[in-house]
Amino acid sequence: MPFDARILTGVGVLATVVEAGNFARAGEALGLSPSGVSRAVARLEARIGIRLFDRTPRAATLTEEGRRFYHQVTPLLAGIEEAAGEAAAAAATVTGKLRVSVDPWFARMVLAPNLKCFLNRHPALSLDLLVSNHREEMMVGVDVSIRFGPPDGASLIARKILETRVITCASPSYLERRGLPTTPHDLIDHELILFRDPQTGRPFAWEFGQGADAFEVDVHGRMTTDDPSVAVEACLAGQGIFQSLALGLAPWLQRGDLIEILAGWSHETYPLFAYHPSRHLPPAKVRAFLDFVAEVDRGGPWKTEPRE
Repeated sequence: MPFDARILTGVGVLATVVEAGNFARAGEALGLSPSGVSRAVARLEARIGIRLFDRTPRAATLTEEGRRFYHQVTPLLAGIEEAAGEAAAAAATVTGKLRVSVDPWFARMVLAPNLKCFLNRHPALSLDLLVSNHREEMMVGVDVSIRFGPPDGASLIARKILETRVITCASPSYLERRGLPTTPHDLIDHELILFRDPQTGRPFAWEFGQGADAFEVDVHGRMTTDDPSVAVEACLAGQGIFQSLALGLAPWLQRGDLIEILAGWSHETYPLFAYHPSRHLPPAKVRAFLDFVAEVDRGGPWKTEPRE
């Protein structure tokens, strides 16, 4: 026989009447009229087939069957209350295992150097990190996913975390050897490092613009990769010019290991989104992670130190 959830509601009214002593005071506690309380008790009595109370104008006293029933259900009510309390505590406490699927660029260039700070902040939390730039089934087995690019997936909740500039850069050794391009069209005479779009399998287009005008340059190169660390290391080594997300490159740019070129033609930005599967309030561990990730856009505790 399937469980009738209305019985649970009636049991809650029963317990309140026992604690209050009569229907009037129980109604005050429950926000019901005395007649509303009486009807709820009558419905419970009809469903379980026993009379629960002997009623007088001033008091409601449990019958023998009612007393037996009340003593049987009281531990169950206490268990439900305890479970609700534990669930509420879990929703407010950053604990347990957090499973995250993260875009490789963000994972390697920004997140990895800062994970120690995040885990130190939440010592009761463990992290299971899946690095992937694929979107198909990106929520399978994880609590939250981080991806660059416009949001997709109608069944998922997307939260925009930040936007980063797209810049074009090269190493000093490359520019000394091959010269400095002054317009995007000069790139046809240069060696380029291309980055593969995981959605199409083709290299990302290189976009430039001045003012409201934007255009793409037909770029070619002998090296294409989908690994951000490989692309950056190759660029640092002087292999060629690389168009990249600016996020995570600040240390190399500040030290002069990489030089931004064609800055006057650079106006493209690229968003970073977090995805989770439900419109309901996400668990505390997910909220804590998303808040920490958002700190990168505000300076926060983040660092992005390149390898020596």
